[in-house]
Amino acid sequence: MAMSEKGGHLGYALPEERSLYPDTDGQPMAASDDHRRVLMRILRVLESFFKDNPEVYVSGDLLMYYVEGDPRKVVAPDVLVSFGIGQKARRTYLVWQEEKPPDFVMELASESTYQKDLGEKMQIYAGLGITDYFLCDIEDLYLPAPLMGFTLVDGKYQPVPQATDGGVHSAVIGLTLHLQPDVLQFYDPATEQWLQTPEEAAEARTEQETLARQQASARAETAEAEVARLRAELEPLRGNP
Repeated sequence: MAMSEKGGHLGYALPEERSLYPDTDGQPMAASDDHRRVLMRILRVLESFFKDNPEVYVSGDLLMYYVEGDPRKVVAPDVLVSFGIGQKARRTYLVWQEEKPPDFVMELASESTYQKDLGEKMQIYAGLGITDYFLCDIEDLYLPAPLMGFTLVDGKYQPVPQATDGGVHSAVIGLTLHLQPDVLQFYDPATEQWLQTPEEAAEARTEQETLARQQASARAETAEAEVARLRAELEPLRGNP
């Protein structure tokens, strides 16, 4: 998302903090409808994946203030994952109150953001100590590669090598990211499963249940037909002693 020089917070206890750190910078949530769709799916997938771990916080497009007392020091990651801070709802992310930065951050690159994504934001995130920084260019127009991952080594981001199948693994969240046409997919190597949103999982279950019923019905029809065939073959024999 766009960088902001405005103040920002709200959502913590003190009214003066809410005034100093507002929860909006007046910028749009996403660069386009496609970006918004991809972003919302990413957040739903990650929220579902971490839902049983109450200490993992997943959010997106949330203003993150990283210098106490200076509301100009603010950025809004498209996606963030932070371990050990709890899943409570927040209006903003105050690094000094959380006592740590996020562990994983992702930006969806656009024409208006990609230069800052590769420059200013990368420097900020490295300076904060954010372990993994990923960038995704769903249009494949702006970045050197449509999916890029970086991990922090001695205070500097080093590229995460791309696997032969195109996946880029984030060790910090334990998932491998794959950019497919118009969608960013997450693969869990531990379970060898592609992650889904709750809605996608429910739809898949419904399809599986429908297929199971159809297969059971087909087996029943086949069995009935076989019984009828056997009866027909035995019928002439019944009249013979």
